[in-house]
Amino acid sequence: MAMLTVENLEASYGAVKALHGISLEVAEGELVALLGVNGAGKSTTLKSITGVLRPVKGTITFQGEAITNRTPEKIVRRGISLVPEGRDIFGNLTVEENLRLGAFSSFKRETYRADLEEVFELFPILKERYGQHGGLLSGGEQQMLAIARALMARPKLIMLDEPSLGLSPAMTDQIFALIGALKERGSTILLVEQNAERALEIVDRAYLLANGEVEFAGTADELRRKVDIASVYFGDETADVCEVEQ
Repeated sequence: MAMLTVENLEASYGAVKALHGISLEVAEGELVALLGVNGAGKSTTLKSITGVLRPVKGTITFQGEAITNRTPEKIVRRGISLVPEGRDIFGNLTVEENLRLGAFSSFKRETYRADLEEVFELFPILKERYGQHGGLLSGGEQQMLAIARALMARPKLIMLDEPSLGLSPAMTDQIFALIGALKERGSTILLVEQNAERALEIVDRAYLLANGEVEFAGTADELRRKVDIASVYFGDETADVCEVEQ
């Protein structure tokens, strides 16, 4: 049974319909990507799952329990954490204070220190910056802090929205290495990423979205064989789901 199941999801911003029957699944331990151009519906799907946006239609099931239209707080307590686009850390708070806020939904004094050490093992730079304000960190360090803060909630599913956005190539390499390390540790991850080629290097499966619909679903290798990725991002996004010549 899938950990997360989304069926026939429809969502709107006012009169503008953004999702037209999205369906997807994420199994425990999987790293799954949502790919597509800006406006394809990737971030809207994540917002609907986390309760930030109330779907118009469809169902969202997490570990066999319906969570459609639950509040964001209840979704977090259920075990789903979102690292939003733009990182959204608290710049006026220290690294330690940001991490402590991340742990609010699952805080246990007896495990907090162990959770911190686990985060610092993944992100040693944050240990060095422990007392520094988040706003003084580099863009890449802020992204690490955003991911670390989400991990402090001990999520069963972590969702990453454009984690490489605005980062240098070197920092992008670090972020993708960290995502790979999370997968190796057994984390279940739903990744939204504009850098499709990099995403396909590390994911188990991917969904290609176009105009609020799933255009293609399959393994990374299947997507590479059947979809002209360059054309999707730089040409007609709906015209290239076909067998690509090898």
